[in-house]
Amino acid sequence: MSTQGWLVDRQARLRAFDRRRPWVMDTLVAVPIVLFSIPNLIQDPVSATIATLVLLPPLYWRRRYPLPAFLVAATIELIEGLLGVAVGAGVILLVMLFGVASRGSWRALAWASGISLALSVAEIYLFDSVTENRTITLFLAIGTLVAAVASGVAVRTRRAYLIALEDRAARLEVERDQRARLAVAEERARVAREMHDIVGHHVSVIVGLADGGAALATARAEQTAEPLRLIGDTGRQALSELRRVLGVLREGDADPQLSPQPGIEDLDRLLPSVRAAGLPVTYSTSGELHTLGRGVQLAVYRIVQEALTNTLKHAGRGAAADVTLAASDGEVRVQVRDNGRGEPAAPSHGLLGMRERAAMYGGVVTAGPTGRGWLVDVVLKEPS
Repeated sequence: MSTQGWLVDRQARLRAFDRRRPWVMDTLVAVPIVLFSIPNLIQDPVSATIATLVLLPPLYWRRRYPLPAFLVAATIELIEGLLGVAVGAGVILLVMLFGVASRGSWRALAWASGISLALSVAEIYLFDSVTENRTITLFLAIGTLVAAVASGVAVRTRRAYLIALEDRAARLEVERDQRARLAVAEERARVAREMHDIVGHHVSVIVGLADGGAALATARAEQTAEPLRLIGDTGRQALSELRRVLGVLREGDADPQLSPQPGIEDLDRLLPSVRAAGLPVTYSTSGELHTLGRGVQLAVYRIVQEALTNTLKHAGRGAAADVTLAASDGEVRVQVRDNGRGEPAAPSHGLLGMRERAAMYGGVVTAGPTGRGWLVDVVLKEPS
């Protein structure tokens, strides 16, 4: 540990000790004052003892009641000056003035400074405690008062600075924890979105295959129709539960930065599974799609996947879909059109996910029924 770090650590330990046991420091201040009063105790033991005992309590009040403690000390010094008793009230007054400067209000400090100056003038010019060089003595007294006030203000400023630093450190710690929680929330949202897109799609394909197989088995009067219907029902229940659980994960969703996963070339593996589920799909492209960034390609893949999943769920039996991708002038357009019933699906995480992905690339989503069927039209901008 460096010397500066050692000093800071020792100061922190001393402040902590002083907060726990303030009477120790007050006693350390009182001891020299009592020692300073010993000659007066020898000369006039009764008066000096009484004056000393009266002066000591304000030392222990000065932290909590700085101005009242100062006023008590000032009153005692005034009485000492009138009675001609000297037991160190002036030193205690300086300590009290320091306490007002370091802990009292600015108004209290102004009053305490004025009273101290008045007492100094009275002691020098009225009480005959000084007979020679009174002007020089007055300047010395004023300098001592200014030093006490300046020291108290310096301590006050340093205390306020330390409090501000501690408050800033506490706020930074809270902000760090908040950033960590936000990062966790963003990661949860990213996982929820990917889980919904991936698992939801595959479960929908399974349900479509099961329903298609059940219809075919029923037409052929085969015994496998009932198990296939059960598979379809179970798949739909699983899909419902999946949406419910992922809905919890997506609370407080934000726009996370997604790491590239599937790309446009992976649509060649996605479309056969959709066709196998009973939805004929045609696919056409135009433009330099392979030059698109991986983030944009991931967004295109997920949008097509979600649109086809919705078609499987809502278009009805006998529907077909057409997927078109076109890239030009820094934009890519995704269109998924079906010729199904054209019934709008209820708002889902999938549709919200499409809009979020489009928003990440300055795009827009248009989804709705056409003359016959449903159209999802998305335009994304390639980041420059």
